[in-house]
Amino acid sequence: MLPLLLIAVVILGVVLLLSRNGSNGGRRSAGAELDDAVADARRWIERLGSQVLSLSGSDTASTQALADASERYNAASGQISTAQTVRQAELARESALEGLHYVNAAREIMGMPAGPELPPLEGQRRAGSVTEQRTIDHEGKQITASPTASPETPNYYPGGMVAGRPVPAGWYSEPWWAGALRTGMWTAGSVMMFSMLFGGMSGVHYGPQDFEQGYGDAGADAPDGSAGDAGQNLDADPGAGGDDGGFFGGDGFFGGDGGAMDFDF
Repeated sequence: MLPLLLIAVVILGVVLLLSRNGSNGGRRSAGAELDDAVADARRWIERLGSQVLSLSGSDTASTQALADASERYNAASGQISTAQTVRQAELARESALEGLHYVNAAREIMGMPAGPELPPLEGQRRAGSVTEQRTIDHEGKQITASPTASPETPNYYPGGMVAGRPVPAGWYSEPWWAGALRTGMWTAGSVMMFSMLFGGMSGVHYGPQDFEQGYGDAGADAPDGSAGDAGQNLDADPGAGGDDGGFFGGDGFFGGDGGAMDFDF
């Protein structure tokens, strides 16, 4: 009887040891995955930082693009400093990559080589790009979209998801996506504006109905049948409330109380 009891104790000890080792191995694996994600993000952040520090704009458009790149550098640096999960590290990486796309746009304007090709942003391909110049009047504001920079269109966006909706790559007279980027929500008039600005444009392969439904939201299917991106705003607080003063000086089409306008299109 005693030998059987000793055998049972030994077997139990082996099982407990294997279980503990497996648990520790899982924790080490998760920790290594986070370490790798953080290291990858920091690599892009450092590359963006060196570009931001070494370049200065030569005209309005390149200066604005570099200012946007600097803002993304600050956002990415803040995000990676507090990243506790792989996804948070990935979002910091996405901010840095977006900043580098701004840098490439500025370098192109200034006649400089863009450098190595960058990984695409989340939703960038699906968002499409501006392929013709178009100007609309919307709620007392003139908004122009163009495939190229000009004094009238100095605001660049590299294309991708903002607050769960696609924004095509291009040059714009106003950063009309900035309100949604800041607050994590779109205004009621954004669908109409989108329809007027991009309806029928060859480089934009979705319509206002798709914009209204928010392709890119988690679980949504895109028009091409692929799964939607998470559509997460990179640095805005989705629960932010209060009167943000409005975009375009507070009385334009992004004006009003941003905290009270959580439209679920």
